[in-house]
Amino acid sequence: MTREEKTKAISELTEKLGASTHLYLTDISGLDAQATSNLRRACYKANISLSMTKNTFLDKAMQASDKDFGDLSTILKGNTSIMFSEVGNAPAKVIKAFRKKSEKPVLKGAYIEENVYIGDDQLEALVNIKSREELIGEIISLLQSPAKNVVSALQSGGGKLSGILQTLSNK
Repeated sequence: MTREEKTKAISELTEKLGASTHLYLTDISGLDAQATSNLRRACYKANISLSMTKNTFLDKAMQASDKDFGDLSTILKGNTSIMFSEVGNAPAKVIKAFRKKSEKPVLKGAYIEENVYIGDDQLEALVNIKSREELIGEIISLLQSPAKNVVSALQSGGGKLSGILQTLSNK
């Protein structure tokens, strides 16, 4: 690669890093062509962008970015693939599901909403992170629950209340 091509690759990667709020760094080395194709297919279905990059390019792009990636640059050793996603826990779910058949991909680290996770042991915590839509759904159901209880109590108690009032008026 020429110097201009390298500079262009780093600037494109810097733009991607700046635009993304969810980033996973994994190691997929050792997967054969069929397994890699299956992983790419699973990522595509989950709306995840999977790409390979050189560690030096990624390190320079992280430094050039206005985001604080913490200690993620320390894990840039060996083969590194990047997963970009709109949903914070989607790549973790894909990795966990894929690892039922294979020992790879190995999670090196993740950057989720300004939080940095390092190590494969963080995978379960990342799977359990709720997406924005899931949190909004839970909040709405929690807010609707008391209102539904009041309405059902008034509807079921309406007959009881009128019966009590009628008995009191007869006395």
